Amino acid sequence: MRGRGVLAAGVLLLAVAVAFGWWGQRGGESWFTGFVEGEERVLRSEVAGRVLEVGYGEGDVVPPGAIVARLDEGDVRARITSKEREIAVLDAEIRRSQDQLQVVERTWARDLEGRRAELRQADAAAELARLTFARRQQLFADGVSAAQSLDEARAQRDSTRSGVERVREALARTEAEEGNVGLAQRALEVARERRELAVAQIEELRVLAAKYAIRAPDAETRVQTQFLWPGELAQPGTPVLAVLDPRDKYVQIYVPAADLARVRPGRRVEIELDSAPGRRVPGEISFVADQASFTPEKIETRADRLGQVYRAKVRILEGAEALQPGAEGNVYLAADAGTEAGEARTASSPP
Repeated sequence: MRGRGVLAAGVLLLAVAVAFGWWGQRGGESWFTGFVEGEERVLRSEVAGRVLEVGYGEGDVVPPGAIVARLDEGDVRARITSKEREIAVLDAEIRRSQDQLQVVERTWARDLEGRRAELRQADAAAELARLTFARRQQLFADGVSAAQSLDEARAQRDSTRSGVERVREALARTEAEEGNVGLAQRALEVARERRELAVAQIEELRVLAAKYAIRAPDAETRVQTQFLWPGELAQPGTPVLAVLDPRDKYVQIYVPAADLARVRPGRRVEIELDSAPGRRVPGEISFVADQASFTPEKIETRADRLGQVYRAKVRILEGAEALQPGAEGNVYLAADAGTEAGEARTASSPP
C-alpha cells in the first residue's frame, strides 16, 4: 500500500511539472519554462445599434484612437436635431420675454412716478385749501369776511381732501401692478431654465452619439479577433474586436513553492525562446501571485506543500514587438553568489 502511495505521489508531481512547466538548474542558472502572452483588449459596444461598418479585420494594425467600427446612430441624431430646434424656439421666446419685461418695467416705473407726482400735488392743494379755510374762518369770526366766502373755502378744502384720497388709491393700484413685473421676470426665468435643461439634454445626446463610433485604445494595436460584421445587431457589452498592443507582452511561468524566495518582483531575468535558441532577451519579474495556482487535494507533509505552484509574470524589457503570443521558452535566473546564498538559506529555513 505504501509503495502504491509513493508511486501515486510521483505521478502527481510529474503531472504538475508537465502542466505548469519544467524548471531546473544548468551551469549555475535556475530556469523555468514559460510561454509568451499578451494582454488583449476587447473593444465592446456601449449602446445598441446595427453595425454599419467595421474598419479593421484580423491582423490589421490599428492606429491610436482610430474608429474601428460604426453603429447606426440615426435615432440619436434625430433627437439631437429635435433638441436643437427646441433650443431655437426657446431662444426666440427668451428674446420676446426680455422685450416684454423691459416694456412692463418701463411702463410701470413711468406710471408709478406719475402717480407719486399727482399725490404730491394733491397733498399741496389740500394743505393750501386747509390753510385758506382756516384764514376765512378767522376772518368770518372777526366779522371781516362773509359767510359765503367761508362756505367756498370749506368746499374747496373738502374737495382737495377727496382728491388726495383718489390719488392715493390710484397710487396703490399702480404699486400693486409691480406683480406684473414679477410675473414677466418669472416667465423669463422659466424660459431660461427650459433652455438650460435642453442644452444639458443635447450634450447628453452628443455624448451618447459619440459611443456609436467605437474607438481603439490610445496606443497602436493589432487586431486579434473580429466578433461582429456589418449588418449585425450590437447590444451594450457586445464585443466587436479584440486588439493587442505589440509592446504589451509578458512571459508567464509557474514557480514551485520551494523557489518563491528566488522569484521576486523586480528581479532581472533572461528569456530564451525555443524559436530563437541562443538569443536571450532581458526581462524582469513583475508579478507573483499570492495564492497557489495548483494545490494538491490533501496537504499533510512538506512534500505535499512543495507540490504547490504559483503563477508569475515576466515583463519583456526589449523587443517585445517581435515575440509572438504562445511562443514557448525558458526564463533564466542568472547566477549571483550573494543572492543565491541568501536565497538558499531562506529556502532551507523551516516553514
